[in-house]
Amino acid sequence: MAQREHVTLELDGREVRFSSPGKPFFAEEAITKLDLCEYYLEVADAILAHLRDRPTSMKRFPDGAGGEFFFQKRVPKAAPEWIEQMTVDFPSGRSANYLLCQDRAHLAWALNLGVIDWNPWPVRSPDGDHPDELRIDLDPTPGSSQWSDVRDVALCVREVLAEHGRLAGYPKTSGSRGIHVYVHIEQRFDFLAVRRAALALAREVERRLPGRATSKWWKEERSGVFLDYNQNARDRTIASAYSVRPVAGALVSAPLEWDEVPDAELGDFTLRTVPERLRSRGDPSAGLHGEAFSLDGLLELAERDEREGLGDAPWPPHFAKQKGEPRRVAPSRAKKQR
Repeated sequence: MAQREHVTLELDGREVRFSSPGKPFFAEEAITKLDLCEYYLEVADAILAHLRDRPTSMKRFPDGAGGEFFFQKRVPKAAPEWIEQMTVDFPSGRSANYLLCQDRAHLAWALNLGVIDWNPWPVRSPDGDHPDELRIDLDPTPGSSQWSDVRDVALCVREVLAEHGRLAGYPKTSGSRGIHVYVHIEQRFDFLAVRRAALALAREVERRLPGRATSKWWKEERSGVFLDYNQNARDRTIASAYSVRPVAGALVSAPLEWDEVPDAELGDFTLRTVPERLRSRGDPSAGLHGEAFSLDGLLELAERDEREGLGDAPWPPHFAKQKGEPRRVAPSRAKKQR
């Protein structure tokens, strides 16, 4: 029997044309494009709490998780008139009209374009300059750290947050190799301040767990779990909670309770298991956007570091050279250039 060319989904008072519903998107897991969409519709309330009103990059996989992908910042001109958008300005003077994923119809419309995981900015419309989330990305360094180290570093992050303003962190698996911890912050800090706070936190965790945690940007200097402070720079995004990741097993970036972190295993959270977990246990991230916290405690920590001689750290390569930033060259290359 020939596969259907499309189905029409009736969602939130809209009709969404969904093409190639039987197309394999995770071939080894026998998960189709429509299966992926049905997962997101099952967890819609939970994921939309992380996406609504946030400019979101569309990471498109036209041939499924095993194929090539590309990031699309701008909503296509041919998008339906009901698709909500937000224009974000960049220091270069350019701008982009990002998707605001507001409801189930928006989810399905973008999934039809080949989106697999969702990459929202840490801001909410209409303010694109002041984040409302501090995002802590824990990334294991191959060869010098294991999943157990990531979990231990996450618990240390919790301690540092609590000691510098009683900040409440909400952990989730990355759906790949690491853990993310999010903090809802007062929307009065710009991207420079949020990144500065993230760098101070990374350095404090590094001091407490020497050899197991690192703030070092250059890979040749890392040992242990890298706390990627640069994920808080402008125009950097992280896969949202409840996003399916384009990896074997269709793993999900799954929110956790803190008491689950010591024993959590990445493979426990997949497209097939997370909906039932959500129904039976509820959403561990439901309280994230309740109380908003100040970053003043972490910024005081940053000031202490700076008084003791720790200045800025390297920025990602596509950013212009920043005031106070050290030479943007790997240490091994710097020695050769002397």
